[in-house]
Amino acid sequence: MHILLTGGTGLIGRALCQRWLSDGHQLTVLSRRPSAVASLCGRAVRGIEQFSEYGDEPLDAIVNLAGEPIADRPWSNKRKAQLWGSRITLTEQLVEWLERRDQLPRVLLSGSAVGWYGDGGERELTEEVPPVTDDFASQLCVAWEETAQRAEALGIRVVLVRTGLVLARDGGFLKRLLPPFRLGLGGPLGNGRQWMPWVHLEDQIALMDFLLRQEDARGPYNACSPQPVRNRDFARSLGRTLGRPAVMPAPAFVLRLLLGELAGLLLGGQRAVPSRLRAAGFTFAFTDLDTALGDLLKPKDV
Repeated sequence: MHILLTGGTGLIGRALCQRWLSDGHQLTVLSRRPSAVASLCGRAVRGIEQFSEYGDEPLDAIVNLAGEPIADRPWSNKRKAQLWGSRITLTEQLVEWLERRDQLPRVLLSGSAVGWYGDGGERELTEEVPPVTDDFASQLCVAWEETAQRAEALGIRVVLVRTGLVLARDGGFLKRLLPPFRLGLGGPLGNGRQWMPWVHLEDQIALMDFLLRQEDARGPYNACSPQPVRNRDFARSLGRTLGRPAVMPAPAFVLRLLLGELAGLLLGGQRAVPSRLRAAGFTFAFTDLDTALGDLLKPKDV
């Protein structure tokens, strides 16, 4: 299968390349640094800088994951424009390129996030629930999904992957948490009651491969464990895994002072569940947080 990835040099993209190379697929990654693609994604992966460089080769599937990290700095107006352009503008360019192609892929897996729902409070969020609040993260995801869905008019099957917090050994938000937690300075954010929809990287890759191959899969899918946890329980679990106390809270007012609007992303949450994935027959390898963290942070890594 010929697969084109945007965002292929990111955490999820690199893991997908590793999986699909081992399965014998042909991979091309769109990147601002195409010369670095082979070293990051695999020697057999071709890097291109523009969609037009793909040429007339057959194309079976597109995985659209491109996007600047949403939580690495406060949301100034300039940063919001960067976040918007890296997702919505690039997806618009993708659809416009597809409109000019003679041969079209069968499927487009397009990135999204559980932030689509906004701060869901205590409400259980299946894929049928509309957005609960209208914050910037929700607006961003709604526009991202709507843009990708334009490809349906071309006869392409569009799957929207609403990813939760990805747990990985080498990267992602867990890597940022480890330094303070290892020092015994970790703890809940705010009151710690907010829900955290998490997913082990291994399950994230498996479910995306599953959705790629399921010919009847289309529309949104929550990509998160069937057992979301509250932030305070996540902190306790990570502390137990590292053998450190996790009782140092980060007060909400301090987070708001330091991060501004971005703090809402950390202090709010989503009790999202993968209703459609489970109905389709997908089985998660990791549904218990302690087990997932124990797998990623084995004694030699702690």
